[in-house]
Amino acid sequence: MKTTIVHPAAHADAAMLFPIAHSLVPCLADERTADIVEGLNCRAPEEAARLIAGLPQDRAVEVLDHTGLEHGAEILLALPEERVAPLLAGMSADRAADLLGALEEDQRDSLLACLDPAIRTDLERLLAYPDDSAGAMMTTEFVSVPASWSVARTLQHIRQVERTRETVYAVYVLDPATQGLMRAVSLRGLVSADPDANVLDAAPPRRPVTIRATAPRDEAVRLISKYDLLAVPVVDAREQVIGIVTVDDVIDTMVQRQTEQVQRFGGMDALDEPYMGIPFWQMVRKRAGWLCALFLSEMLTASAMQGFEGELEKAVVLTLFIPLIMSSGGNSGSQATSLLIRALALGQVQVRDWWRVALRELPAGITLGAILGLVGMTRILLWQETGLYNYGDHWLLVAATVGATLVGIVTFGSMVGAMLPFLLRRIGFDPATASAPFVATLVDVTGLVIYFSIALVILRGTLL
Repeated sequence: MKTTIVHPAAHADAAMLFPIAHSLVPCLADERTADIVEGLNCRAPEEAARLIAGLPQDRAVEVLDHTGLEHGAEILLALPEERVAPLLAGMSADRAADLLGALEEDQRDSLLACLDPAIRTDLERLLAYPDDSAGAMMTTEFVSVPASWSVARTLQHIRQVERTRETVYAVYVLDPATQGLMRAVSLRGLVSADPDANVLDAAPPRRPVTIRATAPRDEAVRLISKYDLLAVPVVDAREQVIGIVTVDDVIDTMVQRQTEQVQRFGGMDALDEPYMGIPFWQMVRKRAGWLCALFLSEMLTASAMQGFEGELEKAVVLTLFIPLIMSSGGNSGSQATSLLIRALALGQVQVRDWWRVALRELPAGITLGAILGLVGMTRILLWQETGLYNYGDHWLLVAATVGATLVGIVTFGSMVGAMLPFLLRRIGFDPATASAPFVATLVDVTGLVIYFSIALVILRGTLL
């Protein structure tokens, strides 16, 4: 989808590196790829495409392969038609699939039709996987050899194919008959092994860690993190290797995922582009929906206060503590939500563990509420005794009301904040949708009910 390009002020220095597109092209080949990409991000896709089209083939491929390149899909469309197919063929399969996946279906099909059948088949297979699956982030470029080969022959094979592979972290040893994965041997193991030995002798005596293409991408992140891997092979039902997920792919995925979660947790839809590059009205649209939903929810707070209008008229002093109590409940809920969203993302807790979390949060909420309640009561005591404010003849009962309310509202906020991510995960939503503003709004409304209900009990017959 085409978007309006806003030139980022943050890239002003990089933009100065590229004053005139045509005259600069010969100089770009000597620049670092990351520097070229940073400068291209400051330009409209059409101008960036002209610069890339003037680069040598290998340098142009490196630039398009760089994950930091913004608007890569639009650049592909703006490139001369005769350059697109060779560039896509030279790129890593996963990166090419990412760029094609960002295009409209007819645009994607048009570019795929220009490719060799073998490359087109690989890309179409990658594009068929769901965005949140391991298959969508894998690359089909890896090195594999039959188990009958020697170490020397394997090393020679690596020298021959290295330039056609995205990376070579390990060599996958296959059964000559079934092509099923048997072992994974690192380059270090190959280099240090006897050249005349069988390649299996250089591999660890255990089956490698694998993942299915349909597995969630979070599972690939977990496996690479748990076993400290540089790459994890993706296998099919016959245990044949169909691709690998590399650690750099995982890092890119984690950065993207964390960015989306932080934005959702702030109470807005995730942005698909860098902040300075997103069109103004698109940014407004991303934020307006959540703000309107939160505003409508906050209207319930006004309705709750209207329900206790009579009590407020009799005990105006109670209104002084409404902001204090509401913010305390919202803060405790946001804390719990943050902890649980992170724990769910890291796999530290599962949906089935909700009751264990509840048993931890209940006493934690009571304890935290008691601490805040004690602080609140002490504050009322000091102000009353020092003459800074007179809370009336029944100030002790007012202090007790505030203290008891803080225990209740902080406990309630902690429980709601902890359970909401589990509920969202259970019904199929991203737990990050349980944003801090949403939790705070929910606790605000219930906090008022808790506050005035406790006040009716403690202050009945005196102020009420």
